[in-house]
Amino acid sequence: MTKRDYRINSTGDGLSITFDAMASPCEILLDSHDVTLAQKIATLACQEVWRIEDKFSRYNNHGLCAQINQSQGLSVDIDLETFQLLQFANQCYQLSDGLFDLTAGVLRRAWRFDGSDHIAKQSQIDALLPLVDWQKVSFDANSITLPSGMELDFGGIGKEYAVDRVILLIKHLTPTATLVNLGGDLAATGPRQHQQNWLVGIEHPGLDAFNNQLIVSLQQGALATSGDAKRFLLRDGIRYSHILNAKTGRPMTNAARSVTVAAPQCTQAGLLATLALLQGSDTESFLAEQTIANQPLKYWLIR
Repeated sequence: MTKRDYRINSTGDGLSITFDAMASPCEILLDSHDVTLAQKIATLACQEVWRIEDKFSRYNNHGLCAQINQSQGLSVDIDLETFQLLQFANQCYQLSDGLFDLTAGVLRRAWRFDGSDHIAKQSQIDALLPLVDWQKVSFDANSITLPSGMELDFGGIGKEYAVDRVILLIKHLTPTATLVNLGGDLAATGPRQHQQNWLVGIEHPGLDAFNNQLIVSLQQGALATSGDAKRFLLRDGIRYSHILNAKTGRPMTNAARSVTVAAPQCTQAGLLATLALLQGSDTESFLAEQTIANQPLKYWLIR
């Protein structure tokens, strides 16, 4: 399967659309055997996900993110979509007391979470920390100015945003129940036929490769997971998560292995899951204090 290709397959209960995007395997499940509808959904959804990827991925040298990162301190024009994403990133920064920072992507130059035992040197981190400071970023509805040498990385919010966008487009296209899963961040337009729930697997970093999922039942809304199932370092018996503290440039300590949160929108679920891990040893107490529409937050915590 190439990057810009999709496949439609029968699942027995309906149809699935599989494709790759945002460095992840992606799947859309359709509670129908209507191949024509599946083709319409596949075209609509894939085009939107790939559009978002091309625009906001730091790996695309021709996208808006690269244009901003290569601006050398000059102002760059932005559209309403980008302005709204930047506003959301600012909300994440404020709610996390600066621990979630869209400019922290430069720390990848020091850290490679590839399962090895290579821990970044403090000198490497110290050289990069002056480039991590969301408060130095200036933007309004029309433009953004990023200090020279700094970078934006939308990776922490991009997939969740894409899930919400695709869900919205599918709801406008058809009332048929559909589940969108982009690399483990997912949402459903509604329950399946006869009010049946969707059954989705949450990757469990503590289980073996042949039995590594917890099954969660979902009718509608979104689930987002943050954790170290695939991206971590292991040295002297200590496991280092890829979730970095933007203030220290180092992995969070005593953090849970994985947090999955249920919320009406995927961006909301992703924000709460990430904020929870950024609390370190206080992850569970943070989650227990959260409410959505005056109801206790639904979450799954793995230590």
